[in-house]
Amino acid sequence: MILYPAIDLKDGQCVRLLRGEMEAATVFNDDPAAQAKAFQDAGCEWIHLVDLNGAFAGEPVNAAAVEAILAAIDVPAQLGGGIRDMVTIDAWIEKGLSRVILGTVAVENPDLVREAAKAHPGKVAVGIDARNGMVATKGWAEETDVEVTDLARSFEDAGVAAIIYTDINRDGAMQGPNVEATAALANAVSIPVIASGGVSSLDDLRALKSCGADLNGAISGRALYDGAIDLGEALKVLKG
Repeated sequence: MILYPAIDLKDGQCVRLLRGEMEAATVFNDDPAAQAKAFQDAGCEWIHLVDLNGAFAGEPVNAAAVEAILAAIDVPAQLGGGIRDMVTIDAWIEKGLSRVILGTVAVENPDLVREAAKAHPGKVAVGIDARNGMVATKGWAEETDVEVTDLARSFEDAGVAAIIYTDINRDGAMQGPNVEATAALANAVSIPVIASGGVSSLDDLRALKSCGADLNGAISGRALYDGAIDLGEALKVLKG
C-alpha cells in the first residue's frame, strides 16, 4: 500500500479542516512546497494535494502553490479541488501533475471523466466523498441521492486510475477511517481504491492493510502534522 501524505491548500497555506468545514481550518505550514519536499525526503512516494478554495469556487484558486510544489518535488503528485473541465485537466497534466482527481464533475458530468481518462491514460482519478453512504459534492457542501458503490461502478470501464474514497464524517476528526465501507467499495469494483478520511494512527493503517480488500493506499493529513502518526513507521507498516 502507498501512503499519500495530504497537503490541503487554503489561501496559499497548508491547512487541515475538521469534517470539511472551511471555518474550522488549522494552518500547519505557510510554505506548502517546503512541506511537500519534507514528505518526499522522508520517503513518501506520492503527494496528495487538495485545492480547498478551488473545490468551493469550481475553478483552480491555489494554482501558484501547486506549481511551487511541483517544482520542488520529484515524486508524483495528485490534485483535487476545482477541476471541472478539459482545459483545466490538460493544463495541470502539462504542468507535470501525475494525476488529476475529479470529484463534483464525476457526478454532474460523468462523460468528462471518460473523455479525460481516454485522453490521459493512468492520470485521472475519481474522488468519491460520502456522508452516510451517499455522495456529497461541491466541497462537500451539497448532498446527492447517488450511492457510492453505484457511482464507482459506473466508471468501471472508463479507464480510471483510482478511486479516492473519503468518509466525510471521519475526515480530520481523528476517529479512525471507515474501514468496513472502504473495504466494501474496494471489493465491489476492480478500480484501485485509496482510503481517505480519519486515518489517525498506525493501527488505522494496519486495519486498512488487513481489511480483506486490496487497497491501493491511504491518505493521511492531520495525524502526520500533529505527530499522531510517525511517518517513517507508517511507511514501514504499509510496505510490510
